[in-house]
Amino acid sequence: MSSPRMGSFARKSRLAAKFLGASAAAGVLTAGIAVPAVGGLGLTAKNATDDFQNLPDDFIAPPLTQASTIYDASGNVIATVWDRDRTVVPSDQISPLVKSALVDIEDNRFYQHGAIDPKGILRAVGNNAGGGGTQGASTLTQQYVKNVFVEEAGDDQQAVLQAQAQSLGRKLKEMKYAIKVEETLTKDQILTNYLNITFFGEQAYGIEAASERYFSEHAKDLTLPQAALLAGLVQSPSGYDPVANPKAAQDRRDTVLRKMAQYGTISQEQADQAIATPVQLNVSKPQQGCITAQQGEGFFCDYVKDQVLNDPAFGANSAARQALWKRGGLQIHTTLDPKAQTALQSSVTSHVYASDKAATATTVVQPGTGKIIAMGQSRPYGVNANQTQINYNVEKSMGGGIGFPTGSTFKPIVAAAALESGITPSQSYASPYSMTWPTMTDCSGNKYSGAQTGTVHNDSTSLVGPFTMGPAMAASVNTYFASLEGDVGLCSVAQMANKLGIEQQAGGTPLAVTPAMALGSNSLTPLEMANVYATFAAHGSYCTPTAIDSMTGPDGKPISVPQSQCTQAMSAQTADQITTMLKGVVQDGTGSPAGLTDRDSAGKTGTTNDSKQVWFVGYTPELSGATVVTDTDNPKQLDGQSIGGQVIGQAFGGTLAGPIWRDAMTGALKGTDPTPLTTVPLQ
Repeated sequence: MSSPRMGSFARKSRLAAKFLGASAAAGVLTAGIAVPAVGGLGLTAKNATDDFQNLPDDFIAPPLTQASTIYDASGNVIATVWDRDRTVVPSDQISPLVKSALVDIEDNRFYQHGAIDPKGILRAVGNNAGGGGTQGASTLTQQYVKNVFVEEAGDDQQAVLQAQAQSLGRKLKEMKYAIKVEETLTKDQILTNYLNITFFGEQAYGIEAASERYFSEHAKDLTLPQAALLAGLVQSPSGYDPVANPKAAQDRRDTVLRKMAQYGTISQEQADQAIATPVQLNVSKPQQGCITAQQGEGFFCDYVKDQVLNDPAFGANSAARQALWKRGGLQIHTTLDPKAQTALQSSVTSHVYASDKAATATTVVQPGTGKIIAMGQSRPYGVNANQTQINYNVEKSMGGGIGFPTGSTFKPIVAAAALESGITPSQSYASPYSMTWPTMTDCSGNKYSGAQTGTVHNDSTSLVGPFTMGPAMAASVNTYFASLEGDVGLCSVAQMANKLGIEQQAGGTPLAVTPAMALGSNSLTPLEMANVYATFAAHGSYCTPTAIDSMTGPDGKPISVPQSQCTQAMSAQTADQITTMLKGVVQDGTGSPAGLTDRDSAGKTGTTNDSKQVWFVGYTPELSGATVVTDTDNPKQLDGQSIGGQVIGQAFGGTLAGPIWRDAMTGALKGTDPTPLTTVPLQ
């Protein structure tokens, strides 16, 4: 009389045979199905045939998500970013040892059977019914197809569970697609794809990332013990994790080595030597994201990411751009100059400490190209105390804040509007210490009378006119520019600001076109102001800012990147007249502490109401930079604060922001031959 175990085996074998017969009727032999589940479902041959025939036969593997790398202008890595840490490598960059180890432990008949392995089914049935534990019969090709389903599911946990479900429908789909894969790919291509898609634990996807994670080696350089350990991880990346479970990992590795010897891939002697070798890890902890960037480059790194996610050049809609970034495999070469960045970061962190209540931010751009050359701030990138992930250099939509009032650094924009309207630099105003704002009208016809706007006054009672435009700029005479704005008109000033890239405030609110605009009441960013002054340096040519020079996709092919759009915002004559005035500011005006000693420079200081912010914006023919110092959280008066180890008596743009700009620019331009600024007579 047969035993219950033998009876169970016979019943399940008949079910397996029935299912195989059904699959054969469908034109294929189907393997890998969990036979007890089939029996439990009461599957008939006709059910199996119908379900199988009704499946679509198209199978397209999605592009694998990979790590992307962001580089500076000299090719140095700024940061590696990923949704999944994976680097896809070709077959010849994968050690043959790991291929052999994988085949021997997972599917030793891989090169003998097709998409399915009938012998594997019967072996699994016998093992399961005989009490040998549950054993699957999926071939490597079927496993690859399942991994593709998991990859397509992404971070959708419900979709991942469906992709891994031990269900008849999923198994049928997996098998039919496996047949398609075997029809279109060689065995080596299947094996290579498998090794590139599979999860190996410790956030490592694919054999290259796994080799680097556990051994700090490339996949092509794996030794026999290393290859066996990684091949063993595939069955249970967490259970056999050599970092968390070293004993289990070693036992699994040794099992793989014994299988390799059993199937003749290696000799018994080689297996014994490898088994005698201790597991020797050289773990490279996963480090990714802009937070890993050095020299304060994390904020610029974030800006690059935001440019990809926001610019239509990288996709017609937000979903397409998100998909591009998430898929990864991008090699992004940026405009950031490492020498300039090092100089800028040294300057901002030495003049203002991370622990200070105040912070400073500086951006440097290249006139005539819009290229962002350097970007940094005194408060480090991060989430801990005295750190932030808000980029004070850029607008809110690009990862920044709401900006800062610019103070008198806005006055050159008023002057440019006046010069373009035909007012000459020799225009003189009485410029008393205090006066009522002139009556003005904005672009919508709204009138601002002196009775509404009150009075405007200069910084000192001794600062009285009359003044012409150049001396008024050097001394930053508020009443002069109030009168000038009254003559040129609010709308003309706003239109000039628009031409210079200022169309709204940094937080996204509309530009406040009011009389106080002349004195910098709108909240803008260092990047915007650096670009405004770069226009003066470039003889009136305004260029939209850009951070990306070039980009390639996962296939190595170029991806089109947005180019800076340059327009003539004002005549060269107007720009050169502004340069002449601003050169005077640093020679003997409020900006003299910021002046460079080895070359021409021009710039303007700015100090806002109650000294809550101080600015210096300036340029040479080669570079334009903007620096702001501000109490970032609920801004308070800078006077009396400890900044950079010194208590500030009275904060001014020239004495507080100016030296930061000066040291950053001096370092950025080191080794560069000086060229003169273009100046013209102010008549």
